[in-house]
Amino acid sequence: MFLDAFHTQHNDNTISISAEQGSAFAKEIAGDFNPIHNIGAKRFVVPGDLLFALVLNRYGLSESMSVRFSGMVGPDLSLILPAVDKGIIDIVDAQGKAYLHLEHSGETSHDAALIEDLARSYVAFSGQNFPFIMVPLLEKHQVMFNPRRPLVIYECMAFELSSLDISSPSLELANTSLNVNGKRADALFEFNIMAGGQRVGTGIKKLIVSGLQPYDAELMDGMIAEFDRLRAEYGH
Repeated sequence: MFLDAFHTQHNDNTISISAEQGSAFAKEIAGDFNPIHNIGAKRFVVPGDLLFALVLNRYGLSESMSVRFSGMVGPDLSLILPAVDKGIIDIVDAQGKAYLHLEHSGETSHDAALIEDLARSYVAFSGQNFPFIMVPLLEKHQVMFNPRRPLVIYECMAFELSSLDISSPSLELANTSLNVNGKRADALFEFNIMAGGQRVGTGIKKLIVSGLQPYDAELMDGMIAEFDRLRAEYGH
């Protein structure tokens, strides 16, 4: 499984993710160069998309799935993935603190190839958040996050599939919206899941953007230039 290099399995139910593993996943798989995923970052955070991919691999791909993040996972934190699956699952640490809440229903597939295809497709789509999706949305609303301390939090995602009898799924952006409330905004990305030239599902991803300030094209251009430099380093 392509996820083997990006986590450590300690026993049947416990995993951990090092800063090196999380950073490599963000950059090499997701094309995500958010500084909070850099090795040595003061507040390093394991990519939410890696957690989603690991959960998908563990519990299978269901026709209806939703994931909500309730805490930021630091490096080398032991996470417990429950063995019992009743459709509602909380991923917690040894102290019982929850970090991810999964609900899934409908038919479920454990086809490894399909799960990897969907995981890679979603992660690739999600990695386009900055700058490709987020920047035009921020510019439209003339707001942006503080470039010295960008606070963009991945809150939740969900999708519905009409069938699991599919292959090579891909994701396409359908719509974006930004609900600004003072110094905070909710960004919603809607997407279609495509297979064989047909739409086979729909989904949403929600981000919380904090510390908003007036849009500054020069500052944003500098952040995009740095993103492009890092992306070129990793061959994206």
